[in-house]
Amino acid sequence: MNKRTIGSDYEQKAAQYLETRGYQILAKNYRCKIGEIDLVAQDGTYLVFVEVKYRANARAGWGLDSVNIKKQHRIARVASWYLYEKHVRENQPCRFDVVSFFGEEITLIKDAFQV
Repeated sequence: MNKRTIGSDYEQKAAQYLETRGYQILAKNYRCKIGEIDLVAQDGTYLVFVEVKYRANARAGWGLDSVNIKKQHRIARVASWYLYEKHVRENQPCRFDVVSFFGEEITLIKDAFQV
C-alpha cells in the first residue's frame, strides 16, 4: 500500500476511535488553499481539529514529534479558514488534538498544542 492509502486507513481508524469516546466527526480531510486538517469533530462544547499520525516503527521518529511548531501553525491557519468558511460563531471553544498510532497502539492527546 502507498502512504496515501495507509494514511486514509489510519484516519478512518482514528475517526472510529474518537466516536467511541463521544466525539462527533464533522469532516474528514478538510482541505482549503492553505492546507488540510485530517479530522474536524465536536467533543462536548469543543470544536476539535485533529491531526492523525502513524508510524509503523520508531525509525522515522514518533508520530507526535512530527507535529512541530511549523505544522501547528499550518493546522491553526487551516482551522481559522474552516471557522470562517463554516460561519462558526466567534466565541466557539476550539482545541487541537493529536491521535498517534505506533503500530496498532493508539494515543490520544487532547489539547495537544495552543496557538
